[in-house]
Amino acid sequence: MTMKKKIVLSSVAVIVIGGASFLFFSSNKSSSQNDLPKVKVTKGTIVDKALAVGTIEPENEISVKSKVSGVISHIFVDVGEYVKVGQPILEVKPDPTPLELADAKRQVQLSQVDMDNLKKEQVRTHSLYTSKLISDKEYEDFQKQYDESELRLKISTEKLALMESGKVKIGDTEIESIVKAPISGFVLNRTVEVGDPVTPLTSYQEGTVLMKMANMERLIFKGTVDEIDVGKMKEGMDVEIKVGALPSDTVRGILRKIWLKAEKKDNATVFPIEILVPASKNTVLRAGYSANASIIIQKKTNVLTIPERVVTFSNDSASVKVVLGAQKDEKRNIKTGLSDAINIEIVSGLKEGDEVFEKPVKKID
Repeated sequence: MTMKKKIVLSSVAVIVIGGASFLFFSSNKSSSQNDLPKVKVTKGTIVDKALAVGTIEPENEISVKSKVSGVISHIFVDVGEYVKVGQPILEVKPDPTPLELADAKRQVQLSQVDMDNLKKEQVRTHSLYTSKLISDKEYEDFQKQYDESELRLKISTEKLALMESGKVKIGDTEIESIVKAPISGFVLNRTVEVGDPVTPLTSYQEGTVLMKMANMERLIFKGTVDEIDVGKMKEGMDVEIKVGALPSDTVRGILRKIWLKAEKKDNATVFPIEILVPASKNTVLRAGYSANASIIIQKKTNVLTIPERVVTFSNDSASVKVVLGAQKDEKRNIKTGLSDAINIEIVSGLKEGDEVFEKPVKKID
């Protein structure tokens, strides 16, 4: 075989092998593309939410205090019980020191002596006044002294009665050692036991907190939301609340208040919020439950959706690889809408039932 024939045969062999290789790799590439998972364009609901973390609390929590000092002698209700307004909840037995009791009795005696003397003086003063022997002013001054002495006797007597029996009526107001419920509601906790001392509530001291009560029909969610989401929120938005202790229940609420001032929490900027939780017949909520609230910012139903992971975003455009048939596909630009970070709305470019390729998984060398 001549050298020229050898060169020709070698060239033909190279071309054949190259063509076979091209067909092989092209077939592999097409096969690899066709093996990618596909997802269908379907109709569904897209909800944009803002997450808040917090706790369930009563809207109004009342601290029950005593108007008299002493020690707890009897407790009528226990934690968790429902009581009506005016119902006795505990009794405070007055416990004055011997010195305080002796001083109160002496004050009554002194006031009584002063009053007895003025009563005698009153007869003489009245006689002098009717005889025109004293002026109107002198008579009025005496009458004022008489009234003040009468009032001092009354005050000292009431003080002694309160120390001895723990009960006294001043005008139309009845003060007694039995503490009654200020509202209708549940007893949340009790901070005293029988025998504990009690400091009364006065204008210059806060007094001992005996119990805490609340009406559990009006609850609120207090929590915080990230500053990124707060600009999209407004009062009146619907809220879905998931309580950690009740995983199978979803509680509905309404966003009632958004704080104007941010707070720093775990090196993050958050805004406190307040959500009104209406009474629920099917779910029993307790004060202090931890919960997550999803504030519904925007919701679209019956719209075309696909998983957001299959969409390729580049600058201001979005595209997907659409399945056209066996071994066929095309890159298609689409217009997207609302997203919930998992699924995204398709505004145009696709129709219901279209199939879209998943993105290939990148291999790590």
